Amino acid sequence: MTKNTAADEKIVQFKKVTEILEEYNRDSNRLVTILQKIQTHYRYLPDPVLSYVATELGIPRARVFGVATFYSHFSLEAKGKHVIKVCDGTACHVEKSMELIDLLYERLNLSDEKTTTDDMLFTVEKVSCLGTCGLAPVLLIDEQVYGNMDAEKLDSLLNEFIEEE
Repeated sequence: MTKNTAADEKIVQFKKVTEILEEYNRDSNRLVTILQKIQTHYRYLPDPVLSYVATELGIPRARVFGVATFYSHFSLEAKGKHVIKVCDGTACHVEKSMELIDLLYERLNLSDEKTTTDDMLFTVEKVSCLGTCGLAPVLLIDEQVYGNMDAEKLDSLLNEFIEEE
């Protein structure tokens, strides 16, 4: 029986990350693409994974974290299986998007400080604009647009997602 080394344990722990790094030939010029693939797998960028990526690519940890924090589509916090982005831009705000946010917070037991449900099913994000003002108020669930939303429609939509799980 062979004894596992610390390096062996890291490779097992980060098997998917290692596969992604190999897919891109450990090319540090492909860092953004690598991080996108990793985020797709984990639904966020865990701190230990970012450190591992830096080590494996032979680049400073600060560079990896700099890229991960510069681009708004990257997240360093765990997100739920379904990400709900509620637009609170001017048009949506006028059409009472805050009522939708309040409903989501109440129904899912969330707040401005706690945006992901304990069961990791939902994350609620308030965003400045989704660029669909003609559908105000609008929200996005897993990249699917839902326009002309009201509390009743949203409650029904939430029920559908919960029943699927």
